[in-house]
Amino acid sequence: MGNGVLLARWLEATKELITTNPEWKDQTLEQLLERVNAEKVEEPKKVDHIGIAVKSIEETLPFYEQELKLKLLGIEEVHTQKVRVAFLKVGESKLELLEPLCDDSPIAQFIEKRGEGIHHVALGVDNIEERLNELKNNGVRLIHETPVSGAANAQVAFLHPKASRGVLYEFCEKK
Repeated sequence: MGNGVLLARWLEATKELITTNPEWKDQTLEQLLERVNAEKVEEPKKVDHIGIAVKSIEETLPFYEQELKLKLLGIEEVHTQKVRVAFLKVGESKLELLEPLCDDSPIAQFIEKRGEGIHHVALGVDNIEERLNELKNNGVRLIHETPVSGAANAQVAFLHPKASRGVLYEFCEKK
């Protein structure tokens, strides 16, 4: 495809943006490019993992390893979240088993209220702080307005489930 065709397509797209956003009409090309770039929403890279609340990793792990044939990647404690976690490989993603370390752990409260089962869906992102600022500016309710330390040296933040029709989403950025 030649440069002329690309330029024509770019001009058509710009015309459409100005038509649908009349306040953009009197802006310079530099201002338009700045606005277009500012309005880009980062697409999550992948489903990083699915969190599953369990009472005991030790009692639960044999099912995942023996029956589902999943490989254990590791177990660690995340004291800031009051949980012990076990990651299991599933293709390009993972399952994260979450065991409460104490009775006041959010996972203990979840299990008490709902029982064991799926707790959250974690989406991998590149710039978690930028993403959280954008969501906050858009009025999306967040549990964490700034990232916190999570398992596997990741920075994580949760969206409030009331903002996403009952699903607890976690953004996860690997460092």
